[in-house]
Amino acid sequence: MQNTIGKTALVLFSGGQDSTTCLFWARKNFEHVEALGFRYGQKHNVELKQAKLIADEAGVPFHVIDITGILQGSALTEHDKDVSAPHELSPNLPASFVPGRNAVFLTIASSYAFTKNICDVVGGMCQTDYSGYPDCRRVFVDSLQTTMTLALEKDIRLHTPLMYLTKAETWKLAFDLGVLDIVRDLSHTDYNGDRSQYNEWGYGKLDNPASILRARGYEEAKAKGWLG
Repeated sequence: MQNTIGKTALVLFSGGQDSTTCLFWARKNFEHVEALGFRYGQKHNVELKQAKLIADEAGVPFHVIDITGILQGSALTEHDKDVSAPHELSPNLPASFVPGRNAVFLTIASSYAFTKNICDVVGGMCQTDYSGYPDCRRVFVDSLQTTMTLALEKDIRLHTPLMYLTKAETWKLAFDLGVLDIVRDLSHTDYNGDRSQYNEWGYGKLDNPASILRARGYEEAKAKGWLG
């Protein structure tokens, strides 16, 4: 299919709850969607396996770029560290913070999109209900959107449909998009990569911040009657 500017989107796709919701949001809002994932030495590398399953379910082409070794300084890349602890170099941040991750991801994604004549890049960053990551704020995304537009001399548009949603509202969006079952059962969020335990909110254990946030959001959405 010939890509048409403004009608095709590239989704930053990890296989987690947020990016899976964004994938189906993009499918609703663009005529053609492609997905891009990254292998960066993440502890929960199983997310990429789930991403492939979800992309196949959605009928979306999925490409993975290996940048293992580039991103360091996180409990997600140094697997002996506790993902629930404060960050070693900045106690105000969680240990799961990966320095520069979204800057690297969005830069590569914008460059990759350019080669495919795509101007619209979609990411699951969220500043309302995020886990303390400064690179999830819209002010950061706006700055990088300007930078990549200048770097490529092309209007790059970085879409963040979850930016101002709580985790409960993200669950509601999945329900409204008709993909609640896919997001709950196929996406992977647990930072420890554990898919041995199935819960009402999906696979994982409540021993890490990502699973706790996911579970709390599900319970809130359910209590409000947002999940049918």
